[in-house]
This record gives sequence, structure tokens and C-alpha cells, in this order.
Amino acid sequence: MRTIATLLRRDLARFLPGGRSGGTLLPLLFFLAVAMLYPFAVGPDAQLLARTGGGVIWIAALLAAILPLDRLLAPDVEQGLFDQWALRGISEELVVAIRLLGHWLSFGPFLMLAAIPASVLVGIDGESLWLVELGLLAGTPGLAAIGIVIASLTIGLRGSAALAGLLAIPLAVPLLVFGAGSLSPDGEGGLALAAAISLLLVAIAPFAGGAAIRAAREG
Repeated sequence: MRTIATLLRRDLARFLPGGRSGGTLLPLLFFLAVAMLYPFAVGPDAQLLARTGGGVIWIAALLAAILPLDRLLAPDVEQGLFDQWALRGISEELVVAIRLLGHWLSFGPFLMLAAIPASVLVGIDGESLWLVELGLLAGTPGLAAIGIVIASLTIGLRGSAALAGLLAIPLAVPLLVFGAGSLSPDGEGGLALAAAISLLLVAIAPFAGGAAIRAAREG
């Protein structure tokens, strides 16, 4: 438990807004910027904004989640930290699981808070905002899991940041479909499906990420 707490504190110190890694406010600012610009792009039609605002928030959440992918794992691999952890008996899967939690804590709760002013900008009412918040709570762990897996698969590749983004977007489509679809009149099951997909991704991510990191180290 002491090892887990130490690694989590280290990750939070790096990834939380104002942390050592720098640029940790970018996902939050990006999310708000999309919400601010969208009404200018589609015009002042309140009904149109209300119908499409939830989908825009989900797309902004996805793009905000993939912004820091190049800083999630690659620096630690390059500095040999995973080798040191392995020598101490700390598995790659455990480190990736803790990194997944740290990554989610660095953007998920903040996006949920930012969704409140964003909902005003895109014309979402209070009832729909509640569904958006529940959807983000259910879906952002899955987005974080996708990010961790993609970051581990692209370690050491040239242009890995752009490649990671391109790979993450199609994998996140089911979460976006069910998360944004929960706002439609007949989308009651969307939240449950988004939560189920997110849970599956979170369960798979440490093992897939750990295997990818071992392959990169041994290669």
C-alpha cells in the first residue's frame, strides 16, 4: 500500500493542474474553449444548441483527454524508471493501473466541473446537465483507459503524440455514441452501456499497457 500511495502521489503531483509536468491546464482550457466557440459556429438557435450541445461536450471531453498522452508514460520509459521499478518487484501492470487513476483524477473531475458553465454556453438545461454529468462520470474513466493503452503502444515511435490521438479517437467512438445518446428522448440505456464499456476498458488497460511497456523495454 505504501508503494501504491507513493506512486499515486507522484503522478498527481505531475498531472494535476499546476503540477510539475507543465501544461496540465490544457485539457480543461481546451474543453472550455470548444464550448465557448461552438455557439459562434452554429449561431444563436437555442433549440439547435440544446439538441447538439451534449454531443459537443462529449467530443470536447475526448479531445481534452488525449491532449496529454505523450506525457503519460514515455518520459518514464526514456528515463529508465520502469526498469528500476521492475528491479524492486513493482510490475508494469501496477504502475499502469496507478497511472490510469492519476490520469483520470487530473482531468475527469475537472471536466465535470467545467461542464456546468459549458452547459450554459451550449444551451443545455438542468435536467440534461444532470445526464451529462452522470455520463462524464461513467465515461471519462474509459477515455483515460484508452489514453493509457494508446500511450503505451506508441512509446518510442516518431510523432507518437499525433499518432496516439489518431488511434484514440476511433476507439472512443462507442463511449461517445452511448454517452451522448443518453441525452436523446429514447436513450435511457445509453448511460448503462457507456458505464459498462468504460468498466471493461479500465479492467483491460493495466494488462494491455503493461505488456506493451515490457515489449518496448525488451525491444
